Amino acid sequence: MARDRQQTAAGRSVLTVLTAFGVLAGAALAGAAPAGAVALDRRIAPGVTYRQFDIAAAAGEAHAHLLTVDLNNPHVRLDLLYPGTVAARATVSKLADSAGAVAGVNGDFFNITETQHPGVEATGATVGPAIAGGQVLKAAVPKGQRFGPSLPPGTTTQDVFGVGTDHRARLDRLTLSGSVGTPEGQLPLKGLNQYALPQNSVGAFTSRWGSVSRVRATCGTDTDRAAPCSADTYEVKVQGGRVVSVADTPGSGSIAADTTVLVGREEGARQLRKLSVGDPVTVTHDLVAASAKVPYAFAIGGYPVLRDGEPLAGLDDSASAVRTVVGFADDGHSMLLLALDGAADYRTGMTIAEEAGTMQELGASDAFNLDGGGSSEMVTRDAGASSVTIRNHPSGGAERPVPNGIGVFSS
Repeated sequence: MARDRQQTAAGRSVLTVLTAFGVLAGAALAGAAPAGAVALDRRIAPGVTYRQFDIAAAAGEAHAHLLTVDLNNPHVRLDLLYPGTVAARATVSKLADSAGAVAGVNGDFFNITETQHPGVEATGATVGPAIAGGQVLKAAVPKGQRFGPSLPPGTTTQDVFGVGTDHRARLDRLTLSGSVGTPEGQLPLKGLNQYALPQNSVGAFTSRWGSVSRVRATCGTDTDRAAPCSADTYEVKVQGGRVVSVADTPGSGSIAADTTVLVGREEGARQLRKLSVGDPVTVTHDLVAASAKVPYAFAIGGYPVLRDGEPLAGLDDSASAVRTVVGFADDGHSMLLLALDGAADYRTGMTIAEEAGTMQELGASDAFNLDGGGSSEMVTRDAGASSVTIRNHPSGGAERPVPNGIGVFSS
């Protein structure tokens, strides 16, 4: 069977046939392609197309699934897929169907396990910031507390891919800005609905966190995720602007909409101990963008691999894996979402450097790496169908529950 042919040069896959927006055209598929394979672009919805193709990578042939999204189309929008709370997980297909998305991919890296801290519950919460429907969900954990491969030089856990209220995609950095007003003065807020707080800090947990234990937030250090949990912690529950309870250790359970739970570790705990039941407390928090001048409708964490048409310096070119990546062209108006297949024939995947080169050859000016391996997944919903179809083979043999993803919506 005929197929797109690629040649490998300087460690990057070079795609032979490109349209103006980088979408491969006019080729048939070969090999053990997943069910639902298509040879040409399939229109999923107005402004949304899907196709799949092969890529010659250093470790062997990879199979890619590609969504292209025209953000100039007034019927199309992107938003965060998530289970309703930060500390929760669900499969990409369930997230997409629950939200009514026509397509989607998995999202950010997350707190998947806690083998270093026996008895501590893994939260399932993501590493980076998150915005859904224009509402701030969470901030980023310290760099030393992240899960996932090493970050490229110059990147941080605060890096995001997002779409502004102007319908343009961007790479940006979102930093938490917040404070805790107490009778003795203002305390800086250093965490929001995140599974790890900086040392000596105070963090806030809201109803968006969920019911999972908040103990994990006080484990590890800013440079060592596996370091022991802090022995000096304190928790204060604020309801209706006043302290209603205090505790020596972080708790668990759902948080009411009018309630904020403050968790402190080390110096942060010592400051919170100054509060008593009945004291007035105000908590403010927001995510501040480094570059965007408009609010974000949606944002998700990960890390950049391609910026202004060039791969970032220092990208890993040795470890191959199944990967998910999102990029954009046309000044943020044309979106590319790519997920590799995890079937046995293709499971070697690509390196991060090859991923960046592939997105560059597809026409993206900027690209952003998301969680990979067993988390990599793409789903689409055919016209008239009531649910989405999984387009790639998850490398673990089944869908992995994930905390968030990118949803494509069409009216």
